[in-house]
Amino acid sequence: MAEIDFPAEIRALRATYDSIAQVSDVDSLRREIAELSEKAGVPDLWDDPAAAQVVTSQLSHRQSELERLTTLAGRIDDLEVLVELGQEAGDEDSLAEAGTELASIRSSLEQLEVVTLLSGEYDEREAVVTIRSGAGGVDAADFAEMLMRMYLRWAERRGYPTKVMDTSYAEEAGIKSATFEVNAPYAFGTLSVEAGTHRLVRISPFDNQGRRQTSFAAVEVIPLIEQTDSIEVPDNEIRVDVFRSSGPGGQSVNTTDSAVRLTHIPTGIVVSMQNEKSQIQNRAAAMRVLQSRLLLLKKEQEDAEKKALAGDTKASWGDQMRSYVLNPYQMVKDLRTNHEVGNTSAVLDGDIDAFIDAGIRWRADSRKTEA
Repeated sequence: MAEIDFPAEIRALRATYDSIAQVSDVDSLRREIAELSEKAGVPDLWDDPAAAQVVTSQLSHRQSELERLTTLAGRIDDLEVLVELGQEAGDEDSLAEAGTELASIRSSLEQLEVVTLLSGEYDEREAVVTIRSGAGGVDAADFAEMLMRMYLRWAERRGYPTKVMDTSYAEEAGIKSATFEVNAPYAFGTLSVEAGTHRLVRISPFDNQGRRQTSFAAVEVIPLIEQTDSIEVPDNEIRVDVFRSSGPGGQSVNTTDSAVRLTHIPTGIVVSMQNEKSQIQNRAAAMRVLQSRLLLLKKEQEDAEKKALAGDTKASWGDQMRSYVLNPYQMVKDLRTNHEVGNTSAVLDGDIDAFIDAGIRWRADSRKTEA
């Protein structure tokens, strides 16, 4: 094992940390925490539960962000002391421990560095993810359900709360579509690089001749609407349809017509919700998602206008962004970043951090190039 140049490695860690701290603006972060703490301490804060939730959520996030930064700074200091003591005493065990901690701190800094790249207008938001089956029949419906499980497992690994809002089951297997929330800061900025068309190649378990099939599923990621967003949707622009909730195989989930489908007439956007207990709750949830989609549409239109003024530029995202090949070989490959993994089972079980990190870095580089 090669001897580690600890002084050089620690200098590199400090340089990386200083760069992250500068981008994160620690002083500004402390000021925000002080202001939010003052708001959170107002006696009548919970007279408006929705506004109170926004304040407490922002405060918790800012405090966690500052804690991550200060904890990492302390770990670098402790590492330097451990190395000095180990070298003075000639303690190989201490130096081995220092080498392990060095690798751990480097990994933590890389993860934190990726977060600093999430600087988009809505990147801090929670996310609403919709998965739809595409071409490929029953295999596509099954693939859509596999992707849903993958993202829910990813969120579970990270300790992110999720809430399934709507599921439309296919007749034979899998799902036609599903919509769920990921309730964590920066969920939108993080998961937005997963938006696009995903392709699966495998021996179809639904083909009695055992032929290889290719199927597709689409992933949409939008930022969750907040109380402060000004997205007005007039009643005369919405068509409301009520229907009975259903589960796999058409079994009735309840005996009331509580499921709600909202159609935004000017844009044709359709949102369905059926997982809440009452029609009122489903309508409120559907309206929130509809407003989120309209918010993102508004942002996309503004960006398109800016690009038109700047001249013609190459589209950043193609129709197909990732392939999951299970036969004749095992490989998951992102077609934008060229990041690939041979352990397909781990990826489909939610181990997608490396793909997401590569996607965020790729997007940041693309934006720099366009700018």
